[in-house]
Amino acid sequence: MSAPGATPTPWPQRRSAVRAAVAGARLLAALPPGRIRRVLGRFRPGAAPATAEQVLAAREAVVAASERCAVEAGCLQRSLAVVLLCRLDGLGVVWCAGVRSRPFRAHAWVEAGGSPVGEPYPAGYFSPIVTVPVGVSSPAPPVVAGYRGTSSSSSA
Repeated sequence: MSAPGATPTPWPQRRSAVRAAVAGARLLAALPPGRIRRVLGRFRPGAAPATAEQVLAAREAVVAASERCAVEAGCLQRSLAVVLLCRLDGLGVVWCAGVRSRPFRAHAWVEAGGSPVGEPYPAGYFSPIVTVPVGVSSPAPPVVAGYRGTSSSSSA
């Protein structure tokens, strides 16, 4: 993990870190949404917020390293790998999962500065169902299915 504010080594030169993030994301992606939220919520706050450029660089490294993450249907594993990769460098991001009703579609993405990064869809195209600040301090608890707060009985 790099010190906050330090310039990290570019991702293409850190293939082992990218591969580890992709492998970890594959394991996380097999979990139910509530458990993914709890796992991501365990990352300690205090990280420097990632810039859109840093998140985009991590996303491009993940897509280059994994065919599964490169396709549209790989959005869950891709977004989780980007989160893990950013946390390896001490950067905080916001992980989101949401839906669109017409036509129905589900999607997962990463935000920096309140906007989706590297996504082919405009901001607001999907309605977030789950948002989890990962490694960044948040004034409010994560949003889950439109309700604020955490519930230890949730098994979604």
